[in-house]
Amino acid sequence: MALLNLDAHPGARTSPERGADIISGWSIEVMPRTAAKIEDFRALLPADTLVYVAHIAGTPIEDMVATARRLHEEGFAVMPHVPARAIADAAMLEEWIKRYRDEAGVTRALLLGGGNAAPVGRFDSSLQLIETGLFDRHGFTHLHVAGHPEGNRDIDQGGGTVNVDSALAFKQDYAARTDAQMAIVTQFAFETAAVTAWAERIADLGITMPIHAGIAGPAKLQTLIQFALACGVGPSVSVLQKRARDLTKLLTPYEPTEVVAGFVDYKARHPDSLISQLHMFPLGGIKTAAEWMNRQTLPQAKAGFA
Repeated sequence: MALLNLDAHPGARTSPERGADIISGWSIEVMPRTAAKIEDFRALLPADTLVYVAHIAGTPIEDMVATARRLHEEGFAVMPHVPARAIADAAMLEEWIKRYRDEAGVTRALLLGGGNAAPVGRFDSSLQLIETGLFDRHGFTHLHVAGHPEGNRDIDQGGGTVNVDSALAFKQDYAARTDAQMAIVTQFAFETAAVTAWAERIADLGITMPIHAGIAGPAKLQTLIQFALACGVGPSVSVLQKRARDLTKLLTPYEPTEVVAGFVDYKARHPDSLISQLHMFPLGGIKTAAEWMNRQTLPQAKAGFA
């Protein structure tokens, strides 16, 4: 398997250190049921890797807390998802927050609307979770929120970006008023330009929170298309659909080589971009994703910037 070839991107030499930095601190997402299949994450992930624990609808909070505790004990920074539509009320939210802090040593959270079709209680957005003030009250230091470079029709049902832009503006204001370290984690996309154009647009709107750009990990093409459609990935999914029409590529697993190289190139040419690092969605498996990303990090920096 070829490592990323930064020599193919002349602009990357503009600021090589900043270009390489975007992949040196990558993060990854796991679920309790998939994490349980990994004997020891220390054999797969660099020390201090930020690991998000996805809260899929129906997952007991006990499983979430146990997974967070295990990852914390293995030496990783842990950031569980907190899905608004799965939380009945402020008392339930506070219970979750206290359990993560007290039982798992967690003081980070990714705040989301969540995958429930309808809210189980009073919350239906991450904005409402923030407004409770509970994360600040209980000493959470890092709060991340979702970003949608290709839009989100659950939020802007008629298309466009009015509601998602307004939500980001609120979160930016909160970040400015509190000590919480906030960042935006994006949905995965299959074209770098879809994310970089969005990053430039929200920067023009006054957003200063750093962006962790989502990438899809290596996976079978058909599996990836199914995930992309289910997750509401926008126009960039056409990259996969075009590839699927080429029978010579249909059975070849997808790897995010071009997307990652594009981000490295872009960051080298735009060192002040809000895009600060990459976040891996391990759609083809945690082990496969982690091993692929590990192969890119140090060898790439040496190959591209010798």
